Amino acid sequence: MKKILSTFAMIVLLLPAAMADEGMWIPMLLGRNQAAMQKAGMRITAKDIYDINNACLKDAVILFNQGCTGEFVSDQGLFLTNHHCGYYYITSNSTVEHDYLTHGFWAMSREQEIPCKGLTATRLVRMEDVTNRVLSGIDDKTSEEERERIVKQNIAILTTEAVAGTHYKAIIKPFYYGNQYFMYINEVFTDVRLVGAPPSNIGKFGGDTDNWMWPRHTGDFSMFRVYVGKDGKPAPYNKNNVAYKPLKHLDISLKGVDEGDFTFVFGYPGTTQRYVTHHQMELQALEENPIRIALRDIRLHHYNNAMNQSPAQRLKYASKVASIANGWKKWQGETLGIQRLQGVNQKKAQEATFQAWADKRPEYKNVLRDIGRAYDRIRPIELEWTYFNEAVMASDFMNRAYKLWSMVQQTSNNDSLARIECNKLLEANEKYFADFELHSPVDRAIFVETFLYMWRAGYAPYLDKKGKDEAGVQKMLENIYDKSMLNNRAKYDKFLKNYKAKDWQKVLHNADPAVDLFSVAYSLAYTRDKETDYDVNKREINRLMRTYVRGMMQQYPDSNFFPDANLTLRVAYGHVEGFRPKDAVYYTPYSTLQGIIEKENPDIYDYVVEPKLKQLYQTKDYGRYANLRGEMPVAFIATNHTTGGNSGSPVLNADGQLIGINFDRCWEGTMSDLLFDPDYCRNISLDIRYCLFIIDKFAGATHLVNEMTIVQ
Repeated sequence: MKKILSTFAMIVLLLPAAMADEGMWIPMLLGRNQAAMQKAGMRITAKDIYDINNACLKDAVILFNQGCTGEFVSDQGLFLTNHHCGYYYITSNSTVEHDYLTHGFWAMSREQEIPCKGLTATRLVRMEDVTNRVLSGIDDKTSEEERERIVKQNIAILTTEAVAGTHYKAIIKPFYYGNQYFMYINEVFTDVRLVGAPPSNIGKFGGDTDNWMWPRHTGDFSMFRVYVGKDGKPAPYNKNNVAYKPLKHLDISLKGVDEGDFTFVFGYPGTTQRYVTHHQMELQALEENPIRIALRDIRLHHYNNAMNQSPAQRLKYASKVASIANGWKKWQGETLGIQRLQGVNQKKAQEATFQAWADKRPEYKNVLRDIGRAYDRIRPIELEWTYFNEAVMASDFMNRAYKLWSMVQQTSNNDSLARIECNKLLEANEKYFADFELHSPVDRAIFVETFLYMWRAGYAPYLDKKGKDEAGVQKMLENIYDKSMLNNRAKYDKFLKNYKAKDWQKVLHNADPAVDLFSVAYSLAYTRDKETDYDVNKREINRLMRTYVRGMMQQYPDSNFFPDANLTLRVAYGHVEGFRPKDAVYYTPYSTLQGIIEKENPDIYDYVVEPKLKQLYQTKDYGRYANLRGEMPVAFIATNHTTGGNSGSPVLNADGQLIGINFDRCWEGTMSDLLFDPDYCRNISLDIRYCLFIIDKFAGATHLVNEMTIVQ
């Protein structure tokens, strides 16, 4: 094992500087990319970006909760992220009377800033390569299961030791499928408050129709502030807490961008699968994605219809629809991109080249064959679980059945615990039944139609017992919904108040048709044998992929191998650049306020233009935020390699100044998680000038702009 680790370390050290466009690079190792980045146009150094001994750009970048990025823009803890990242906290603090989602929110004083319960902001203090210590005690004879146990044990020891006596938190993550491990020491802030958000007709302009598309005209930003205790350390919310003073906040450039300009994105990309074989690409893009898309079509159809009926329903479903639609549209672009580029055939060609090289090396000779066999074994299980997650769990009705089923399982023969859990379900009933008459027809339709879709595909054979044809199955599903106590407040409350833990087995089979249905569906999808087979084969795939990636690095020692994204801080760099999505069409790299006016449609919610924004356009009252052509820029595209998690990431120019906020990718390039094509892959960013224009000229929150460091 020591020989293998030594070889891998040598390969990583010998990797040449990165090419522009593709790659998500580790900040600590960015010195290896510095020459290439400076050749591409960067005027700062790698140490300006990451330096553990001095304040640097990494101190201005934070992980927003557990899925987005943010950046400090003042020395008073003020930071920016995307509107869609702050969406939950905007909607959860909204009411019909104070609808911050629809009308926007701007704190005109610190006292008006809204605490956001549960929201965290995480700053990276430092990172460290801990590969040898994590893999201590492991050799070539160690089984995969034993390897996992040792790795977990070593990680627990290392992370505990690393933060002992401090307020920091430590996490260790694998890279290159476990060939390398890095430890991250983080500072986690828990008092985070909402400061500002534009109306949804600005922050989400274009809605789901424009999502993942270019050109975009979305003012996708929101503002928060970090507060700390008087000692400057993270503390839970307290009215006496003070604004955090970050070690570094970003300078903001008003110079804007032109085609060809160097840019880099600094943030927390979530997940990529750059090195998977054709087996995973085929399963994910060509088999699972169509299932997910079709089943989400059903949900989105009913939710969108409901949202058009009333403001109350729009507010109720807005966050849910945004969440469902994001993946739904991304998967469509991903699948089309893989098909257009013949991605599966590309992978097969790469694998054929690897196999020719591996045939002469016993340790790699059979790795691709064995990966294929393992995928053959997990494929039917993956498809069945996809149907379960996207169909069985599509409705609130089945989610409630799951919660009751789970409560009964977890509290068997324990009355005191059962009483606590039953009280939680009683509390949930208060909220659920408050708008039951409004919500029930929508949820009933989703429940019936998603189960029918799964049944037609042959993944719900248990529905054959009572329904011999489609009409019979539909009638049976409608009866289950109508007769379930889960949809009868009096009956369900009575059941929960009188429930005895000793009756748990009866409940699983006889208490309610919804629980019966869920139990049967779950028992078929998640049998012990299937879960065991899946776990065994996933371990085998992980082991084989670790070997395969190590082999590719040995095969091409002079090539670039960046690690897959795993929600750790990364740098991606490229240039502002338009593209040609199809024949005879060219997209320029930036959009303007004029495009918002051109898209205006008062009859479609997503294309309503705020009256004041229209007035500012008509009078050309752009302040200092217009470009040299007198236009009000809104968004721009570049060739930076991004993915989920990069939402809210700062986009910086050659001098490390903030020029934009990353919020999306172009639909034609969403396959970049699996396969990067520089001709199609573009990240979409909000131009920082439009952000400032909205804060200053539209909202009149000039005091927030005055906090920032602006470079003309």
